[in-house]
Amino acid sequence: MDECDDEDWLLLKPKEPLPSQCCASGCKPCVFDIYERELEKWNRARAKRDIDLLTGKREAPMKSDDALLNPECFSAFQLESLKKLTEAASLYRFRVPKGVHLKLSFGQHLVLRGKVDGLEVQRAYTPVNRVNTEGYFEVLIKLYEDGLMSQYIKTWKVGDVIDWRRPFGGFPYKPNKYGHLLMFVSGTGIAPMLSIIQSITDNEEDETFVTLTGCFRTYEDIYMKSLLQEQSLYWNVKTFYVLSKEETLENLPWSYREKTHLGRLNLEVIKTLVNSCRKAPFALICGSVTFNQDVLNYLRSAGLDEDSCFMF
Repeated sequence: MDECDDEDWLLLKPKEPLPSQCCASGCKPCVFDIYERELEKWNRARAKRDIDLLTGKREAPMKSDDALLNPECFSAFQLESLKKLTEAASLYRFRVPKGVHLKLSFGQHLVLRGKVDGLEVQRAYTPVNRVNTEGYFEVLIKLYEDGLMSQYIKTWKVGDVIDWRRPFGGFPYKPNKYGHLLMFVSGTGIAPMLSIIQSITDNEEDETFVTLTGCFRTYEDIYMKSLLQEQSLYWNVKTFYVLSKEETLENLPWSYREKTHLGRLNLEVIKTLVNSCRKAPFALICGSVTFNQDVLNYLRSAGLDEDSCFMF
């Protein structure tokens, strides 16, 4: 039994998270779920006047044989390199200690924790590397002028140690489960699709067809060009682009002109893509809330029902 007085117990009481500490991506558990759990533990311990009931570190150390710990713990990873892709977006690579595995599933998110002017913020990002990659993971991040997390990320230097939390979400993909995957992405929404595509092309026995439709402002804004070009060389993978701010196809390389639509994604384009599928299509959608809903509405009009669609 402990000898804490009421003032000591108040100092031990869990602090309720600020709204900025929630990444608003639907992760389970959310920081508010964790707070409620810790508060319940604190109430039990205080009622029994037993401080031993509060033992247990909130931040668990990284062990060599661990996966990415558990959803309630942040782990520190060293920034190994960064590669600028566009004016606002870069690819950040983090080192994973030898013997430690992220054990990612397709399209899962990691939660990043940062601090700006004393305010803790959290956001979710999807690794773009293969799910079985060892030694590192990479995230595609677009920075925004007024974004709180962006202000924190702008301070990163190679060698910095950054806090990430266990993955959540994702898409339960299995080889040959779907005939033809129609992927519709906007901007960094391309991230969860990359591990799925690479898994399909890495597996000679997986005969799933893939058509990825990427919506960007201009040709220069297309993320991961080299990887997408490489993947589109496979017999079962096609890429198609919708560029809303590009003025003419003549500005594009020859290899892009026949697979690019200028303007915005619309019902006519989606009907054409659906009708071009060699097998029964299943749609994967990732972008802003508005983009996701627009694409879903177009797909319904093109004959797909909600059971044939998945939104990240």
